[in-house]
Amino acid sequence: MSAKKLLVSILFFVLLHSQAQAAASLEKCRATLEKFRQLGNVPEMMTQSYGYAVLPTIGKGGIGIGAAGGTGCVFAGGKQTGKVSMGQVTIGWQLGGQAYSQIILFKTADAYNDFIKGPFEFGADATAVALTYGAQAGASTKGASASAGDTLATGMWKRGMAVFTLAKGGLMYEASIGGQKFNFTPLKN
Repeated sequence: MSAKKLLVSILFFVLLHSQAQAAASLEKCRATLEKFRQLGNVPEMMTQSYGYAVLPTIGKGGIGIGAAGGTGCVFAGGKQTGKVSMGQVTIGWQLGGQAYSQIILFKTADAYNDFIKGPFEFGADATAVALTYGAQAGASTKGASASAGDTLATGMWKRGMAVFTLAKGGLMYEASIGGQKFNFTPLKN
């Protein structure tokens, strides 16, 4: 086995193992949801939504071949209806690792039901709006000042869904949601 394949295999194992150990709690989902509600046009789109899925932390890494994974909560009508797990394998030019949060808004009951009825996968053409928190810095009485971040990015509905991501850390030269596979598990009554 080549060194590159061995490294990717180890990376994949570590990613999956860490995600299995860090299943998203309802508290983490709600805290992440509150962060998204402060950014872009997420609040407006949420008022139009039938439901949504929140993944507080998705870990992603790769060198040529990459893997990503995370867990989260699914809501309809403001109430949690189940849990979701996400996995992704990508092939192509990529290097690095990152962690990010993701929210998927479902505009209609049909879009929501498509997501929860069985394994769901975003197509290769799927896109997400990347949001960031603003950052500011300043110095002295008439010194330099700086700011960064796009808190006003706007999303759009595509096939009854809108997807937003929020970087948590890391650096990854590749960013896509195409090929993400989701599995829904309903809450037990």
